[in-house]
Amino acid sequence: MKDWKFNLQLFAEAGTLVNAMAGYMNAYTGDKTDFTPGGDDLSTLNKVFYDTALLDNARDQLIYTQLGKKLNLPANHGMSMEIRRWKTLGRIGKLTEAVIPTGKKLSQVAITITIAQYGDYVAISDLMDNHAIDDAKLGATEELGAAAGLTNDMLTRNVLLGGTQILYADAINRSTGAYVETPATEAGLQTDIASYNVFLTPDVLSKARTQLFKSAKGMKYSGAYYLAVIHPDVAEDLRRSDYWMEAHKYAGPEEIYTGEIGRIHGIRFLESNLAPVIKSAGQSYATYKTMIFCKDAFAVLDIEGGAMETIIKSKEEVGGPLNQFGTVGVKFEMGAKILYQERMLTVWSGSSYSSTAEDNTAEYSDAA
Repeated sequence: MKDWKFNLQLFAEAGTLVNAMAGYMNAYTGDKTDFTPGGDDLSTLNKVFYDTALLDNARDQLIYTQLGKKLNLPANHGMSMEIRRWKTLGRIGKLTEAVIPTGKKLSQVAITITIAQYGDYVAISDLMDNHAIDDAKLGATEELGAAAGLTNDMLTRNVLLGGTQILYADAINRSTGAYVETPATEAGLQTDIASYNVFLTPDVLSKARTQLFKSAKGMKYSGAYYLAVIHPDVAEDLRRSDYWMEAHKYAGPEEIYTGEIGRIHGIRFLESNLAPVIKSAGQSYATYKTMIFCKDAFAVLDIEGGAMETIIKSKEEVGGPLNQFGTVGVKFEMGAKILYQERMLTVWSGSSYSSTAEDNTAEYSDAA
């Protein structure tokens, strides 16, 4: 009996309509029917992919923003949000037998957070989209995500520059290591940097922790620690201390904040190039602001309908009469506000790089 072999694929029925990423395909002729914008299509699959790429790149930049108390602003509730916080009560008094004490005065402070909208886009020609070796849309999405995250965090940082509780680092003799003085003003800090080491040290952080504990009544993240954002220049000086512990030695990957690098004296540090570097015109040395936060020191709005999003327009939608380009854009809304001045402390210091560092606070100076 002869052994017959059949190619069953010859009998396969693919049909004239195959759902594909770029449109509806005819399996026999290769003809393609483009998706109808706003109609039935599978372009949302691409949208999810690009959204993920954008948000992943944005998230890496959100160092300050991640530390704020998240407040939800529902849709259709205006462009600002008023919140109220209770003033902190003093200690409870001792009772005298049979004597009714005077009650505490309970009061609130109203705070208004106003939102603003930000966005940008990249136009991609049809030739680049069709023939570039690398995915131009993906490249644009990743870069826009990083830029949006950086902008969002810069705007949050600019709000936090309004912190009023300040501590200046100690001036230390470079030769002997002896304490010289603690400057009382920014001008005094500038003067000391020229002659002494005015670094962020474990001793300065111990003072900062004590001051913050007193002013904030011990309000810590998870009841255990404070969080600080530090510039890489300042972090390099601090890492030389024997007290420094790298983040991976005390926390698992799932417990580490974005940008977290280590801790000293119950303060966990997150590294960011946005940590303020101040160098005004005519100044020879840069000064640095390391902000240390207690729980709920500031708030950031979680705005319904205003979250960061990718906006992709095809060449058929925006490319003009000859469909010559499409666009990839990003848009987001944000708002941030300090809630408790007593729950944040800004430590001013110099660093080993004070003579060469450049100011990073002038760009995007409009606080949200």
